[in-house]
Amino acid sequence: MSIFGLVQKITIAIDGYSSCGKSTLAKTLAQKLHYNYIDTGAMYRAVTLYALRHKLIDETTLEVNVNELIKKLPDIEISFEFNTATHHSDVILNGENVEKEIRTMQVSERVSKISSIKEVREKMVTAQRQMGKHKAVVLDGRDIGTHVFPKAELKLFMTADMDVRTKRRMDEYSSKGQYFSFEEVKQSLMQRDYDDINRIESPLIKADDAVVLDNSELSREEQLEFVLKLISDLQLIANKEEQAKH
Repeated sequence: MSIFGLVQKITIAIDGYSSCGKSTLAKTLAQKLHYNYIDTGAMYRAVTLYALRHKLIDETTLEVNVNELIKKLPDIEISFEFNTATHHSDVILNGENVEKEIRTMQVSERVSKISSIKEVREKMVTAQRQMGKHKAVVLDGRDIGTHVFPKAELKLFMTADMDVRTKRRMDEYSSKGQYFSFEEVKQSLMQRDYDDINRIESPLIKADDAVVLDNSELSREEQLEFVLKLISDLQLIANKEEQAKH
């Protein structure tokens, strides 16, 4: 049973910059609370992989053939499948497990262009809202608290020092046999930040009621403790409101 006991389940929205540990925290929270976890960023990565495979992204200019991609959106089906080995959910693209393929630098450098396309976002947001309509869910991304679930009971906005983020992303790549220089990874992250913040469709911004979590110097355990305290406080408030009704 989750720490909420009999209190109504909630929606937890985690937004923030790349390589701030959003997914790690979201997965841990979901396990701790026995909630479902939805990696919304992975969904956009899956669409990006689809576009790459179907040559809808020019390898020289990185420009997307938007019209063709929009035409093919009905052919793109994305779901999640629980991995018994990792105890996390893998991304399934049209019936194929693409969890490893969507985590490459090639996809990382192109996903912002794909996620800025209005029709792509509309399709992904519709799917995300459907997945989380019964609450008891943790979602991480860039517009969860501002657009996908603006009424989420708990919203977090995660950030961290750029050099710390770069080192984390390098470690992530190296763990998968991908090796890049510090400057290559840093420039990639900076470009991703710029694209996310400046896109027209649902840009990356902090929701007014989001709690900022700068984890530059926090361990995973300390981050989890911080968020669980927030949830505990919400539980107390909910209990008091419930008692006041009676």
